[in-house]
Amino acid sequence: MNSITAAFEYISKCFDESVIPTLIEYIRIPNLSPAFNGGLVNEPETEQVVELFVNWVISRSIRGATVEVRRLPNRTPVIMVDIPASPCYEGDDCILLYGHLDKQPPFEGWSEGTGPYTPVIKDGRLYGRGGADDGYALFGSVLALQALHEQGAPHARAVILIEACEESGSPDLPAHLESLTTSGLLRNVSLVVCLDSGAGSYETFWMTTSLRGVLMTKLKVTSLTEGVHSGNGGGICSDTFRVFRQLLSSIEDEVTGRVIEDFQVTIPQNRIDQNVRTCAVLGDQSWSGFPLVQNRPMNQNMSNEERALDRGWRASLTITGIDGLPPTATGGNVIRPSTTFKLSIRLPPTYDHTQALNRLKSRFNHACPPDCRIEFLDSVTAKGWNAPDLDSWLELGCREPCMTLFGQEPCCAFEGGSIPFLGMLQDMFPLAQL
Repeated sequence: MNSITAAFEYISKCFDESVIPTLIEYIRIPNLSPAFNGGLVNEPETEQVVELFVNWVISRSIRGATVEVRRLPNRTPVIMVDIPASPCYEGDDCILLYGHLDKQPPFEGWSEGTGPYTPVIKDGRLYGRGGADDGYALFGSVLALQALHEQGAPHARAVILIEACEESGSPDLPAHLESLTTSGLLRNVSLVVCLDSGAGSYETFWMTTSLRGVLMTKLKVTSLTEGVHSGNGGGICSDTFRVFRQLLSSIEDEVTGRVIEDFQVTIPQNRIDQNVRTCAVLGDQSWSGFPLVQNRPMNQNMSNEERALDRGWRASLTITGIDGLPPTATGGNVIRPSTTFKLSIRLPPTYDHTQALNRLKSRFNHACPPDCRIEFLDSVTAKGWNAPDLDSWLELGCREPCMTLFGQEPCCAFEGGSIPFLGMLQDMFPLAQL
């Protein structure tokens, strides 16, 4: 048995015996990210998960490791597991392995007998909120290193960092990283492994090469100081939903969903080339896994390659929340004075996110009719990320195990979501591979 197969078998055995029972406990805990729990940074559910994870790490008796819960005032905690380099390893560099333990609020549409906090194993897979996003990261990182220890294989110093506010945009992580770098606890980072992305299929190994940035904002549209009867004011007083629709048309084509060029970039040729191979591997899997009600994607005449670029390298807009609309059961014949909308604009990976809000304000202010007022209430932007080219040692280190375990080359793909701190880490450790 070669070393790769031995590591795979060791990790698989430990996952079944030790990790799955712990993940089942984790799924049951509704530890929502601060943005979805009233801004609380030390909610009991978060502390419960921290204790669960720390106790599991301690139970593994990792050679030479220290585990610490790091806390800063008015910040969510981070778990730091510091595993020293092998005695025979020559070098003072460090590997940073990242994950998070906070959860998004649950979506609608759970099957009968299941729920976000009801762990279920079906067809060999564990379902439940947070297990894949991102509860597994700590366990995968620890077991990967212990698999090396089992074989006496050398490795650099490794720091596992698990944060508790990633789903809120990682607002507390920069302060923790500054504390770690200033104190010298995090230095000479040569490789960052971020275990918080997607995979196109189960048939090969996937590496994420880019992530989009994001602009999130709340916009209030006001046309009246108080509500008026629609039969009396209709035709005189603007409906704020219609005005918002007018604003959206200034930045997005309502037929195709394409966002205007102000929010786009030139896509690098190497990403276009990678995308061709990725789409050849995936085919229609690149979109058929979504729960589409008509089992067809938007823009029917578009190729899979263009759809993938739309998802990963072009801006897109979503309305994620609305305040001010009454339920249909109680909605009367009233022109409402105002409506507040929450927008999420995914920005291309290399887009300058610091310009996004001003460009949006400029477009919307120009498009707003003179009888209405718009207000930007809360806004936040996050930087996208475009991976550096792989060094030969990392490319080989990914290729060999992939060929052994899957029988084919690894695949590179881009994700449409955002992990804001990756761009920050790339700036902080410019020589590191990510």
